[in-house]
Amino acid sequence: MRPLPTPRQLRYLVTVAETLHFGQAAERCHVTQSTLSAGIRELETLLGVTLIERQTRRQVVVTPLGREIVARAERLLADIESLVETAEAGTRPLSGLFRLGVIPTIGPYVMPRVLPELRRAYPDLRLYLREDRSAVLLDALAGGRLDAAVLAQPFDLRGNRTEDLGQEDVVVALPAGHPLAARDHVSEADLVAESLLTLEDGHCLRDHALAACNLDRGRGNETFQATSLSTLIQMVAGGLGLTLLPCMAVAREVTPGSGVITRPLSGDDGPARRLVLCWRPGAARESNQRLLAEVLRRACRLAIGEGAVPTRPSEGETAA
Repeated sequence: MRPLPTPRQLRYLVTVAETLHFGQAAERCHVTQSTLSAGIRELETLLGVTLIERQTRRQVVVTPLGREIVARAERLLADIESLVETAEAGTRPLSGLFRLGVIPTIGPYVMPRVLPELRRAYPDLRLYLREDRSAVLLDALAGGRLDAAVLAQPFDLRGNRTEDLGQEDVVVALPAGHPLAARDHVSEADLVAESLLTLEDGHCLRDHALAACNLDRGRGNETFQATSLSTLIQMVAGGLGLTLLPCMAVAREVTPGSGVITRPLSGDDGPARRLVLCWRPGAARESNQRLLAEVLRRACRLAIGEGAVPTRPSEGETAA
């Protein structure tokens, strides 16, 4: 039979490509650097091509052909792991290691509710969490580094399978003494004239909110971009502008005495986002994904309900 690369060799290659450092890659793979280097050389000899260029002791470059091989190796390793997981999934539901990604505008408000329930219901589950932006999580999902991800639409999910977790309104947060605080809701036209504080590029909530309000990316009324919703609320409290906030974040971020209040956007036609759990088509743990989705759906419903914004200001709320 024709000699074939081993999973170990492919894992060495993928890890070197991720770290661009032989020492760090060896640590991740729990082998010595000489063992890892030998494995890469054996793979290159077997394939008859150069995959890694060692320009200096510290500088490592993946060749163009190497990058293509790395992408294929990631998919092959994901399939091999899926084979093992198929056997595990057939014995006990939600057991063993499960790698879940979640975006920052969902994770802090939902996962604290989910983790205790999962520990009680599925004590054999070892849940690994990764919080990052949507595109990064989808790359990790495609490369087999995640089993599923909690994301928000509208967003291109690249053909992955999904389970619906619920719909959530996006509301406007503004200083308590702002003139718009006396209104039942804030319209798109109101926002055009205001200083708008948003999350930085790469956060899907920013694109959701701007699209829903018919505002262009980079428009002049965007005065500040932050990496977290907590930072945005602090800026609003300081009177530097308005921001857009998902309902589930209201109860935690807009606390009594914060100097910030929330209002619905455009009455009943305000913007919303759809929360989903997504995973690769044909994943071995599809039954587990749906079990996890049930727990996530309940947690999302509770988080969204706690952050629901009244349609009218409460008495004394608009005082400067």
